[in-house]
Amino acid sequence: MKLLIIYCDQFSYQPQLKTLAEFPDFTEKVILENVLVAFIQMEEKDIEISSKIETKLLKNLKWGAKKNNSKHVVLHSFAHLSTSKADPQSTKHLFDQVETRLKNADYECNQTPFGYFLDINVQAPGRSAARIFLDF
Repeated sequence: MKLLIIYCDQFSYQPQLKTLAEFPDFTEKVILENVLVAFIQMEEKDIEISSKIETKLLKNLKWGAKKNNSKHVVLHSFAHLSTSKADPQSTKHLFDQVETRLKNADYECNQTPFGYFLDINVQAPGRSAARIFLDF
């Protein structure tokens, strides 16, 4: 798994191009403040150990949120961090599981629309804890 975490004072997105027909349609523009945005790439090797990956991802997201004084996490599929990609259904299942676990731990959690190219706007402060890359 590849994980790029960016803390954002403000993060917004607008769907532009749907690339995976099997996922729901989404057209709404969304603007969020004080959020930890997780750009996530689940790799093919992660499918076999998905419960381990889920737990490790969850721990890293909570840690990153705490470092940035936020209780709001955004999960974003970003299949550009590695040449290896898990199938979309496995990645979406992981996202759904992590979202449920974050909400059960009193975090607010959103997912960007799955299967879309998005226009995104990232307003991130210039401090080291605001940008974290993990490879596990």
